[in-house]
Amino acid sequence: MDERVVKLANNLLSHSCNFKKGQTIIIEGSQDARDLIVALVRRVYEIGGYPFVRLSDDAIAREILMGVTEEYSKKACKYAKPLFEDAHAYIGIGVSNNVFETADVPIEKKNIHTKHYGKPIHIEIRVKKTNWVILRYPNASMAQLAHTSQEAFRNFYFNVCNLDYGKMNKAMQPLKELIERTDKVRIVAPDTDLAFSIKGQKAVICSGHQNIPDGEIFTSPVKDSVNGTIKFNIPSLHKGIVHNEITLVFENGKVVSERSSNTAALRNELDSDEGSRYIGEFAFGVNPYITKPMYDTLFDEKMRGSIHLALGNAYEDADNGNRSQLHWDIVQSHDVDYGWGEIWFDGIMIRKDGRFVVPELDGLNPENLK
Repeated sequence: MDERVVKLANNLLSHSCNFKKGQTIIIEGSQDARDLIVALVRRVYEIGGYPFVRLSDDAIAREILMGVTEEYSKKACKYAKPLFEDAHAYIGIGVSNNVFETADVPIEKKNIHTKHYGKPIHIEIRVKKTNWVILRYPNASMAQLAHTSQEAFRNFYFNVCNLDYGKMNKAMQPLKELIERTDKVRIVAPDTDLAFSIKGQKAVICSGHQNIPDGEIFTSPVKDSVNGTIKFNIPSLHKGIVHNEITLVFENGKVVSERSSNTAALRNELDSDEGSRYIGEFAFGVNPYITKPMYDTLFDEKMRGSIHLALGNAYEDADNGNRSQLHWDIVQSHDVDYGWGEIWFDGIMIRKDGRFVVPELDGLNPENLK
């Protein structure tokens, strides 16, 4: 077995999940990730734990969604709930041979399953009660989206996923401290001038514990403080639909105007529930190996020189009180390859064109994280 796969499995269990003897873990993923799943199962047994594997398939998932009803989703939740409530840890491995497999599933069907299965199982139990990590696994489809060969993408993948997250964690500490003593934030970029408060909000370092690849630090705006306009320059693939040039106008925290390359689908998401038009997360992306988007939020939101906002639900460890079945991360890059951008904290510019410009944050610039 590829030693990089074994290293990744070990890191996922020890670093990401802090997995211990006697604990139970759920491993969800496609058979296309069988070498990683096998490595995980072996290591779980070596530790003295109990692995429960749930295999997934995109075509089958699409067929289920096509016929899904509220009754079905509630039953699926009922059957999954005891397993998730008993688990100490969770590893979700995403592998898709066609990222648009569910593009033709009616949005109403997707919303039903999100509300009656996704939210109670993943937001209410998995996120809150387990040590969890989510990752992708390299295949031909991902290489194609990244515009590279499979071999080159696989090498890129392991560079990104097996980097020194301990070093990254240390480099993020000054930014965490700065966020937690900041009040006013302003984001300025092409067609963007957005301001909000983060006064009193906690900042959370993400360095390989819940996402692989990782490389972000997030907080949440004071819920009703967001005002202005932001135009996102990184495409967002959400529920099988690509949105380009998402533009949002905020008044007192709420999205009051929206457009994208698929405004109807965007508006449908924004009308999901009472909290979906508010922001639940503001974050910086700093992974030095992720330099361009690839239609996968798990990678794209970690792009060096980027920020992202999440429409909808706030995480409780950096909470602003917003609750929603939606949590949609949308990315804006300030790297010079994508235009320009400035981040201001309390009237002081801290990052320009994707590079931190205050001395205490220099350790987060790409050359210092590799």
